[in-house]
Amino acid sequence: MKQFTHNQLTYNQCVAIAYFQLLKRAKEMLSTIEQEELRSTLERADKTLPQIGTVVHELLNPLIYMRLELHPGGLMAIHFGIEPINQLGQLTDITSNFLRLLYKLTSKDVYPIDIENCVRTDWFINSCSGLYEYLEESEHYAFKQLKYKVTAKKRKQLLSVA
Repeated sequence: MKQFTHNQLTYNQCVAIAYFQLLKRAKEMLSTIEQEELRSTLERADKTLPQIGTVVHELLNPLIYMRLELHPGGLMAIHFGIEPINQLGQLTDITSNFLRLLYKLTSKDVYPIDIENCVRTDWFINSCSGLYEYLEESEHYAFKQLKYKVTAKKRKQLLSVA
């Protein structure tokens, strides 16, 4: 990972960088799911200058949830959630890799400023699919369908069958 100096970045900039890196990687992971409904996302972004207590960006999917917001005190925070999956396989891999990545990207080893406390657990979404269904018709969210991307592992399986 790229190393930054203290003079280059503020706490909120580091949190935002970590969040948007996580967003990119989460979308990459979700795009590998064959089932179209599990590649559906709802996104909300505030394009104005963030105010205290406002959501800067939010992504909701039936499997994962992530939100960047400006908390009281002027510090950015990341809220998250995962859908409980009771069987091993690709969906479990995605949710567990999402959690590992969240904590890896916000590790104090990545930035000159310790941002580990930006990951908030004061409220945790443990039913992403339920929240997704509830907010699906909301005018505050933009529906986006991620394109399916065949993984190298899946491509190899398909070629071996052919």
